[in-house]
Amino acid sequence: MKELVEYIVKALVDNPDQVVVNEVQGETAAILEVKVAPEDVGKVIGREGRIANAIRNITKAAAAKQDRRVTVEILTDDKPSSGQ
Repeated sequence: MKELVEYIVKALVDNPDQVVVNEVQGETAAILEVKVAPEDVGKVIGREGRIANAIRNITKAAAAKQDRRVTVEILTDDKPSSGQ
């Protein structure tokens, strides 16, 4: 899953070398924390969060095929955006 999210995010941003995706294993699910350059945050979140939600939906569908649960959080300077 980490590689999938990293591939998608790098395709969206102007600074793909600054994309970092960390996978944190929880008890029931994995959390993918996405960090990008400050000027690219808007490109990853999108208008009204549409791009972020699309990334989460793709990841959720791919994880379901593997019987896994994955949450994608986009980290900003303020706080994570988990869409929940």
